[in-house]
Amino acid sequence: MTIKIGDHLPEGTLSEFIETATEGCSLGPNTFQVADLVKGKKIVIFGLPGAYTPTCSAKHVPGYVEHADALKAKGVDEIWCISVNDAFVMGAWGRDQHATGIVRMMADGNADFSRALGLSADFSKHNMGTRSQRYSMLVVDGVVTQLNVETTGFEVSNAETMLAQLA
Repeated sequence: MTIKIGDHLPEGTLSEFIETATEGCSLGPNTFQVADLVKGKKIVIFGLPGAYTPTCSAKHVPGYVEHADALKAKGVDEIWCISVNDAFVMGAWGRDQHATGIVRMMADGNADFSRALGLSADFSKHNMGTRSQRYSMLVVDGVVTQLNVETTGFEVSNAETMLAQLA
């Protein structure tokens, strides 16, 4: 079943490549419990099929990087990009997209979290296996308050739509 507005995010883990070691986060891939990360925060999450793919690289991530300050001015604490890739790829892609320190590039390597959201997609016909659908959501203290799932193309999960939906 697909997650909906009013639902709590499911339990799960995501990995992030950490560029600079800090207390509690070592250099390299770190795995986090989603419930711990969302507690007490307002987070914009957007999911997409894959790192370095055309629309994801040309429009989706750049839009959130470009509008990050405006989103944060509306009270957003963090912006996450979730994709079915490993943390090394997500870290490299974040550097390539100039997203480091702006958008958290979260790896859902086995698509477990995407499946738990009900937002996984079968891209086998493109030789890409299980991926994430393209979506965006606003999560406040672990509860989904806004959800935009693409049915075709790239029309509702962009940063501009999310920005317009924030009160």
